[in-house]
Amino acid sequence: MTSTFIKNDPLKALQYFEDKMAFTTGPIELSHALNEKQDVVLVDVRAAEDFEQGHISGAVSLPRGKWSTPSGLRKDKLNIIYCYSHVCHLGAAACVELARQGFPVMEMDGGFLVWRKNNLPIVK
Repeated sequence: MTSTFIKNDPLKALQYFEDKMAFTTGPIELSHALNEKQDVVLVDVRAAEDFEQGHISGAVSLPRGKWSTPSGLRKDKLNIIYCYSHVCHLGAAACVELARQGFPVMEMDGGFLVWRKNNLPIVK
């Protein structure tokens, strides 16, 4: 199977990548932001038992069953969401639901798996 690459529209590419940068972040960038004490809310949408086994320091646990009553999130701050991995759509689904409720959201690309692969700190 071969891939066929087609020249794209630079204006559409510009819009896509501007949007991507506005609504996603990577684990390294997030780690720097947390170290700089940026005023964000970090939200772990994995199952509660997985959160208990380890999570990013300062994260709020918000498993799927609690999205309709999102305790700990703030409408006056950016809420950065993470799930399990880059193939997990749980984070994106949470962002959709929480944005519908008026919360400013961003998703961390790669999820908890990529955070761990970069040897970034966790707490239990």
